[in-house]
Amino acid sequence: MTGDARTAAPPAEAGTPAPRALRVDLFTWLAALRGLLSRPLASYYLLLASAGLLLVIGLAMVYSATSVAAYSASGNAFAVIAQQVIAAVVGLAAFWVCQRLPRRTFRAMAPVALTVSIVLLVLMDGIALLHASEVLPKPQIGFVHSETLWLYIGPVQLQPSELAKFALVLWGADVLTRKGNSIVRLKELFSPLFPLVGLLFVLVGYTDLGTMLCLLILFIGLLWAAGTPMRYFGMLIGTGLAGIALLIVAPGLGGYRSDRFGAFFQTDAEVITCTANDDTCYQSKQGLLAISDGGWFGVGLGKSSLKWNWLPSAHNDFIFAVIAEELGVVGCLVVLSLFAVLAFTGLRIARRVNDPFRRMAACAVTLWLVAQAVINIGGVVKLLPITGLPLPFISDGGTALVVTLAAVGMLASFARAEPDAARALHARPAPKWAQLVWAPLPPLPSPARPADTAASATAATEVAKAREPQAKEPAPRTGGQSPGDRRSGGPSGRSTSAGGPGERRR
Repeated sequence: MTGDARTAAPPAEAGTPAPRALRVDLFTWLAALRGLLSRPLASYYLLLASAGLLLVIGLAMVYSATSVAAYSASGNAFAVIAQQVIAAVVGLAAFWVCQRLPRRTFRAMAPVALTVSIVLLVLMDGIALLHASEVLPKPQIGFVHSETLWLYIGPVQLQPSELAKFALVLWGADVLTRKGNSIVRLKELFSPLFPLVGLLFVLVGYTDLGTMLCLLILFIGLLWAAGTPMRYFGMLIGTGLAGIALLIVAPGLGGYRSDRFGAFFQTDAEVITCTANDDTCYQSKQGLLAISDGGWFGVGLGKSSLKWNWLPSAHNDFIFAVIAEELGVVGCLVVLSLFAVLAFTGLRIARRVNDPFRRMAACAVTLWLVAQAVINIGGVVKLLPITGLPLPFISDGGTALVVTLAAVGMLASFARAEPDAARALHARPAPKWAQLVWAPLPPLPSPARPADTAASATAATEVAKAREPQAKEPAPRTGGQSPGDRRSGGPSGRSTSAGGPGERRR
């Protein structure tokens, strides 16, 4: 046998990739991904991509989940999706406006947004209580009509609890920024942060327990990003859990909430045997059936069978079950991956921005969207109790979609204000027409601390003093210097402009 024949690989092993080649390919992909993430505007484009894809998936799934019921009710299969598309257009306009607003505008809007949210919540809950106590024959005062979670002001339909989320982000971040390091003292948190936040929790939680949970998580995220001492979180979480327990057994909706909470502890066998007359477990049963029917790849987009009035709230609270049935496990993993990218991007923005207001607001918005998605999906797959929260970007709901896109627009403005992103945008500025249509250039970053500014000024002064003798005075004679001074170029260890033996050796 020749040397080539002895060293040649057997035919069966010729096509088998070497483990080292697989490791090299994996490292290459990881290096390429790291290179993409290190680009200045990576956060901005990741945010646009994840939110945009979730919005497109949401519009497709809302049409799929509502077309049958809409055609049965009005003869028009596009009745519900048309309203959702209008809300998406308004939400994109809100995204564009919020992306253009500077930080000072968001901080100026904070008290106004909170005041408007509290007034709308008081109006909605007050009318509902007056109607429940039979003071009003109908839950309506003039052209203002209250309906559980909705407030109708003439032809405008609003959900004040959704507005309260964005208002709490802006106002809480502004107050904590103003207080600065004084938040380590508990009395600073009680004036006026805790009282107004507690009022907001009560107004929202009496009619919408799920949204109150989302507000609680959002507020904890604000305090965590602000650097509040950890000893206060135990007190806050304990108070929040006690309030949730009271709201579960509160009069009015308390019996229904306690029954739904008790249904969470039922076994899967008990849930499957639930009848249509039992509202506490029937929705969970249909959701599990939809997930089991979907399998790995689903039955196909638009081919769900349980959306034919079998699955309650298929277009809203349980739209993830429709995704599982029509798109299968693969579709569910795509949605979960997009929310994971959104969470990574939001926390990345919060970590990279220098301004404390931007950091706290970005952290709060990210936890708000991710926590709401986790609560919704956990209720559908029976890992958490059902709370009635919509799935962000995907569930049907005009107010929720508009507010969510506005919050993402604020995140986009923060992503453009990252130090590296701002420098990159100023290095090659877009044309004027592009800035008018899209977004103006963000401000260039400034040193985060006054100490950094003082250090930079001191360093610049020392450099100027070091260079001034070289420019104005002749080079000194080396006769009176020691050998060490001659080798180093001067008594201070700096080489002169003329150079010497030591300089030539270096």
